Amino acid sequence: MAPDPVRAGVPELGVAELTALREEIRALAKAKNAVILAHNYQLPEIQDVADVVGDSLGLSIEAAKTDADVIVFCGVHFMAESASVLSPDKTVLIPDVKAGCSLADSITPDQLREWQAQHPGAVTAMYVNTTAEVKALTDYCVTSGNAVPVIEHIYREHGEDTEILFGPDMFLGSFVQKRINADRAAAGRPPITGFHVWDGECHVHAGIRPSDIDAVRGLHPDADFLIHPECGCSTQVMEYVAAGDVDTSGVHMLSTGGMLDFAHDQAEKARGDGEGAPRRTAIVATETGMLHPLRMAAPDVDFIPANTQAACGYMKMITLPKVRDVLRDGTGVVDVPQDVADRARLSIERMIAIGRDANAPLGGE
Repeated sequence: MAPDPVRAGVPELGVAELTALREEIRALAKAKNAVILAHNYQLPEIQDVADVVGDSLGLSIEAAKTDADVIVFCGVHFMAESASVLSPDKTVLIPDVKAGCSLADSITPDQLREWQAQHPGAVTAMYVNTTAEVKALTDYCVTSGNAVPVIEHIYREHGEDTEILFGPDMFLGSFVQKRINADRAAAGRPPITGFHVWDGECHVHAGIRPSDIDAVRGLHPDADFLIHPECGCSTQVMEYVAAGDVDTSGVHMLSTGGMLDFAHDQAEKARGDGEGAPRRTAIVATETGMLHPLRMAAPDVDFIPANTQAACGYMKMITLPKVRDVLRDGTGVVDVPQDVADRARLSIERMIAIGRDANAPLGGE
């Protein structure tokens, strides 16, 4: 049997060890008044033990609303930083401080300062998949789900001749530029100019190519094709769709919640169809960890990855023993200096306010 892409090669725990760790973690969380957050890309056992599962920014926002004293963020480091920025009065722990992000690492604070110096007066819009220090140098954060309305807001507020520095994901930047210019062309308006895109990428989504998508869709011609517009791994696929390199028939651009709604709808349909009905298939273009909650929600649907290699090794560094250890020992503290946190929080709050006014989805990455 082929290995399950959800686990990305990480061995499964034995039943007895799994049960004992889950019980110990839940007891420690209660004793420490801790909330456990798990990103959608985490291992199944991490998602199953968490209080909340979702995308990074959504998790940080939800955690800020709780009365927990401690946040255990099962994800990569920049996500835990965002939780600390939005919850300055809470202690934020990450089970492995080495769990990084190739996209966040693709632009450093010094590189951003140099870029800004080359374009004085430009407005900086950075993807949430960045470090707190980069966010602190940013005017507006964006997510994949709200990047277009945020950029449109900047042009409305600052003028259409405004220079914008967008980064670090070059695929999301290309998608945003194409999307805005297509809308402007339809309205008989000239294309935007002065929109500069940083040359950065995620090592996971960089491997999702049109040929891979065509191949898996060729094997499953009747399958639905789900693209998560708020996940880092699909931004390149979004760019391919915008460029016309991918057949859009049967394509659904869905958030995490939208994907889960799709799964619940399919499960309801399967119950209505009764036994003997043919199984449905859905191809999922995102990090392979998302397959776990989808399969749990709709066990009668075959959810398959657009690319079996689209797994983030950094995400899979988080294990149940590490979650237990940080809860027990108070290690893995994420400490963002107050001045950095204050400036980073402002760029996030500006984005949230725009999204609220435009009724745009937040999404984490």
